[in-house]
Amino acid sequence: MLRTACGRLIACMIAGTMLFGCSSRTNGPPEGKAGKPAVAVEVFRASSAEMTEGIDVVGSLSPKFQADAKAEFAGIVTQVYVAEWVKVQKGTPLAKLDTRELDLMHQKTEAAAEESKAAVIQAEVAQNRAEREHIRFVKLKEVGLVTKQNLDDAATEKDASAARVSAARAHLRVSENELRQMQTRLSKATIRSPMNGVVSQRNVNVGDLVGDFVGNKVLFHIVDGGMLDLTLTVPSNQMGALRIGQPLTFSTDAIPGKTFTGKVTFINPAVNEADRSVRIIADVSNDSGELKAGLFAKGRIITGKRSGVLQVPRTSLVSWDVMKKQAEVFVVRGEKVNRLAVRTGSVSSDLVEVSSGLTPGDLVVNRGGFSLRDGDRVKVVQGNGR
Repeated sequence: MLRTACGRLIACMIAGTMLFGCSSRTNGPPEGKAGKPAVAVEVFRASSAEMTEGIDVVGSLSPKFQADAKAEFAGIVTQVYVAEWVKVQKGTPLAKLDTRELDLMHQKTEAAAEESKAAVIQAEVAQNRAEREHIRFVKLKEVGLVTKQNLDDAATEKDASAARVSAARAHLRVSENELRQMQTRLSKATIRSPMNGVVSQRNVNVGDLVGDFVGNKVLFHIVDGGMLDLTLTVPSNQMGALRIGQPLTFSTDAIPGKTFTGKVTFINPAVNEADRSVRIIADVSNDSGELKAGLFAKGRIITGKRSGVLQVPRTSLVSWDVMKKQAEVFVVRGEKVNRLAVRTGSVSSDLVEVSSGLTPGDLVVNRGGFSLRDGDRVKVVQGNGR
């Protein structure tokens, strides 16, 4: 009896399990897993166009022309005529030193020069008298009224008077040179601007002792802001493309949204051994005065132009090795993408040359491809050539 009851219970459990299994297969989801959803991407149609080649550079601006004004001899500053940031012309008075002692010395040398002039006049008068006496004695000797000794004495006096005139004139030249020297020294007591520009620094005040006794410090620093030098560095492996006269465009964070131009004027013939770079200098016209010396600049030297160059955006490149010029891109083929290897070339702004691996018209994933894999389904939501 007990054995019969257990058998019935087991039979019921088996039947229930089979019924549950059939119910599960009937009501559950369909066999197989759901497919990966399409990835939304933006695309760029690869196309051929003219490409401007160049070298990206960074550097800083500095004045092309600048000068320091100093005192040429020691003295006390009695007047200062200008302040900082004042425009000056070449020869504009900047400051003046005490000239009382120099004035006295100038008067003394001026008097000495006048005395020398008077001495020359006296010597010339004496010379004329001696020459007349010599002529008179020659005529008297012809008629026997004077002796030969008298004639010889007259000739000697004529020669002596000529020598005294020469000495007086030499002494006059010395006196005049001393006077000019003193006048020059006196003029240097007024310190003048050596060039057109702006007073960028003023390091002197009335009462200061300046000149040789105090190290001859810089009193004024004058800067011409109308022309600037942009000093740049270029890697030595790109120096072969550099030429004097090449145009340059650059910008600075101090003046956002504006681009400036320049021209390469100097290429250092020596390479910096520390970083294997070449220093170049470009002329930058600054007539408006917007640019200031010391600003940091980022720019591009235009080295040439080529037409028919296939280009894609930088953002399209995956695993880009700039030095080896290798990269990969995702190309849309129908509803899927293929990951292709490409060779890169020159860079122009945000576009990169593709020398091999693509054909014009290919749709390259520009945005949204960070998680893509080869063969993934995509949905193009935006693009420049879709």
